[in-house]
Amino acid sequence: MVTTSGISADRVVEAFRQSGVTHIVWLPDSETGFLYEALVREKSLTLVPVAREGESMAVAAGLWMGGKVPLVLIQSTGFFESGDSIRGLVLDLDLPLVMCIGYRGYERTTPRTQRPDSAAVYLEPVLQAWGIPYYLVESDEDVGRIVQAFREAEQRQGPVAVLMCTEYTAARRRGNA
Repeated sequence: MVTTSGISADRVVEAFRQSGVTHIVWLPDSETGFLYEALVREKSLTLVPVAREGESMAVAAGLWMGGKVPLVLIQSTGFFESGDSIRGLVLDLDLPLVMCIGYRGYERTTPRTQRPDSAAVYLEPVLQAWGIPYYLVESDEDVGRIVQAFREAEQRQGPVAVLMCTEYTAARRRGNA
């Protein structure tokens, strides 16, 4: 379903750039098409696709150990699939990793426990149980929280999640008004 609201892909990419991101480790999906277009145009970012979300944490850890600034971009169901990698690498090694997680099934006006998609029921409680702080990004006004998440990850020397609560909107074409 296409909606008129959403999060500007260009603004998200700008927040990544402001945060010093060098690599985006991700599993492409149907909801990130507009973001992909904006990422490809941003030459300062290297896209690193993975076959499964569980691989994303190990790839990001290797990039971080090599002096890069990775960001993991996955959906909430992929976050669940990555559980052992998050525990064994990200949490145990205190990696200051930011994970942008697509919040599948999120509905602002529906209480979390009544959401029809169980991915939306369990995401926040799992993050809380693991002690991973998180920020909600529901609109363009919230995109600055991505930069905030990077600052917090660095300060706490641990992971921080950014929950992307709606779809990305079309990126503006540079040079065209």
